[in-house]
Amino acid sequence: MTFRHLLLALAGLLVFAAHPAAAQEPDLIFRKSTVFRLMTPNDKLATYGIDDPVVDGVACHYTVPEKGGVAGTLGLAEQTSDVSLSCHQYGPIKIKEKFAQGDVVYRERRSLIFKKMQIVRGCDEKRNVLVYMVYTDKLIDGSPKNSTSTVPIQPWGAAGDVVKCADWLSK
Repeated sequence: MTFRHLLLALAGLLVFAAHPAAAQEPDLIFRKSTVFRLMTPNDKLATYGIDDPVVDGVACHYTVPEKGGVAGTLGLAEQTSDVSLSCHQYGPIKIKEKFAQGDVVYRERRSLIFKKMQIVRGCDEKRNVLVYMVYTDKLIDGSPKNSTSTVPIQPWGAAGDVVKCADWLSK
C-alpha cells in the first residue's frame, strides 16, 4: 500500500467516524465528576438519552465516561470502553420499517479516529422482545466491553394491541 492510499483510507475513516448512524443527537441528562483536576475540566460520567429512530415508544439511556484534562477538552483523548445501557418502553410501540438483526440505532466516536461506540437493535422472536446492545469497537483491536438491555413489547393504553417484532425483521 502506498502512502497516498494510506492517507485516502485515513480520510475515509475520519468521514465515517464523524457521522452518527442516526441523525439525532443524544439528550444530555446529567454529568457527575469522577476525577478532580485543578487547572482543567474534571473527568466525568455522562448520562444521555436517545429515542430509537425506527421504533416509536422506546427510549434508551446510556452512561459513558468522559475524560477531562487538556486532551479531553480538545477532543484528542481516547475514551474508555466502559458503557452501560438501559432501554424501556415509554408509550405504545410502533415499528416504522423493517430492520435487520444488529442494525445500528446510534453511533458516536470515542477517539479522534479509531474507536466508536454503537447501540444496535435486534428482535428475540420467540419472546417478542426488542434487544439492544451497546459496545465499543476499535479499528485495530476491538473491545469486549458491552451492555445489553431488553424491552418486552407490552400492550399500552386502552387498545391493548401488541406489535410482533418478528413481523418487522428483514430476512
